[in-house]
Amino acid sequence: MTSVVVLSDTHGNLSGLEKIDVVLAECDKIIHLGDTSSDASRINKKFGNKTIIINGNCDLTKLGDDEKVIEIEGVRIFATHGHLYSVKSTLARLAERAKSEGCRIALYGHTHCAREDDIDGVTLINPGNFSRYSKNGYCYIAVSGAKAVAKLVEIN
Repeated sequence: MTSVVVLSDTHGNLSGLEKIDVVLAECDKIIHLGDTSSDASRINKKFGNKTIIINGNCDLTKLGDDEKVIEIEGVRIFATHGHLYSVKSTLARLAERAKSEGCRIALYGHTHCAREDDIDGVTLINPGNFSRYSKNGYCYIAVSGAKAVAKLVEIN
């Protein structure tokens, strides 16, 4: 089994991220979906090369990719911040792009709203945000063989 923590829209809230240090230390992969990727850089320095950084629309310094296909135990996952796919208006474009890449899961942020949707065989997951101005949250994904189970986690 591979455990994955997905974060997005941390916006410099390093004290908030410290609340989940144990979770980050124990998981196998960390995916930061942008805004602010410099926070992901700090996570990468602390937890090593298990961190994958995706650029967001507020990231002046681009430290990662704009989008990336990640394969974990045969499960293909499409990761992007979401702003390039107009996720505040529709999830259809994101689902179409993920499907075209052969991905069953699409991870995105940008909206600051944690949610999980299924469109045309693609599970779309937004972990929410980690800003200083709202409830914090992340997504925990357990991948085993060809099966992936996601859980949205809210932090107070």
